[in-house]
Amino acid sequence: MPKYYPMMADLTGKRCLVVGGGRVAERKVALLLDCGAAVEVVSPATTPKLAALASTGAIRLATRAVRSDDLPGAFVVFAATDDPEVNRAVAAEAREAGGLVNVVDAPEACSFLVPSVIRRGDLTIAISTAGGSPALAKRLRQRLEATVGPEYEAFLAALRELRAQARRVIGDPAERQTIYRQALDSDLFDHAARGDREAVKACIADLLRRAVRTAGGTKAGRLGAHDR
Repeated sequence: MPKYYPMMADLTGKRCLVVGGGRVAERKVALLLDCGAAVEVVSPATTPKLAALASTGAIRLATRAVRSDDLPGAFVVFAATDDPEVNRAVAAEAREAGGLVNVVDAPEACSFLVPSVIRRGDLTIAISTAGGSPALAKRLRQRLEATVGPEYEAFLAALRELRAQARRVIGDPAERQTIYRQALDSDLFDHAARGDREAVKACIADLLRRAVRTAGGTKAGRLGAHDR
């Protein structure tokens, strides 16, 4: 079994092909659209939801069997039909065309695997068992979902703002890393979880003031040592 490289790919505007029109294909399409991909579906029949997405122009739909000329130019290909032989044939041709391919329920035929995912805004947690047990990945995801709640979305937004401000006022990358670590142990999480924006702003300002003060003292100490 190969070791798969964990990859967070930017699919914005990338042509992504889903072969199949059932419930599994529907889930693949939903995630691709959420990531901004240009989604194409090829299948003789589709779910009502996929048909509705096609009618609004959210996806391109070809209501026919897949052809070899569908595969070139696709950034990723999902083989998600209910026919294992069709899926494997699609996978082989997709690899020959130079694309990445995922085959439903056949990890050995994949060039990439789709992990079990938790999303909290920009926070993404991915769990993979390298195809060994999707059920275990799902169970772990469910446990983490109970621990990593929606408050982490607000916390990450606060950390992003801290990072943006720190880059403007603190030149030393090492000193910025120190403040980022301090933020994790500060009251910033609690303020963000409560939705108290004023407290978040005050906490960020306090973290920055202390960091600038510490950095200034360190530099002064170094200058003094040099003068001596």
